[in-house]
Amino acid sequence: MTAFLIKILTSTVIIGFVTELARRSPTYGGVIAALPLVSLISLILLVRQGQSKMEVTAFVKSVLYGLPATFLLLLVLYLLLSRGGSLIVSVLCAGACWWVVWMLQQQLMLFWSRQ
Repeated sequence: MTAFLIKILTSTVIIGFVTELARRSPTYGGVIAALPLVSLISLILLVRQGQSKMEVTAFVKSVLYGLPATFLLLLVLYLLLSRGGSLIVSVLCAGACWWVVWMLQQQLMLFWSRQ
C-alpha cells in the first residue's frame, strides 16, 4: 500500500509541476509535458518491482503502439483549439479520433498476425 501511495504522490507532484510551468511558460510546459515522463517512471517502477526483462520490453512495445493515436489526438486537439473550438468539443473530437486510430491499429495487428 505504501508503494502505491508513493506512486500517486509522485504522479501528483509531476503533474502539478508541469501545469505550474505551463501556466508561466506555455512553451516550456508543453515541452516538459511531451517528455515521456509517465512511460519512463512506469518503466523504472516496473524494474524496481522485479518485472522480468521480457515484461518490461513488452511494456515498451505497447507504449510504442500508442504513439500514433496519441500524436493524432494532440494534432486534432491543437488544430481545433487554434481555430477557436471549445475545449470540451475539441477534447471529445480528439478523443474520438484517438479511439478510431487505436481500433484501426488493433485490427491491423490482428490482420498482420494471421499472415
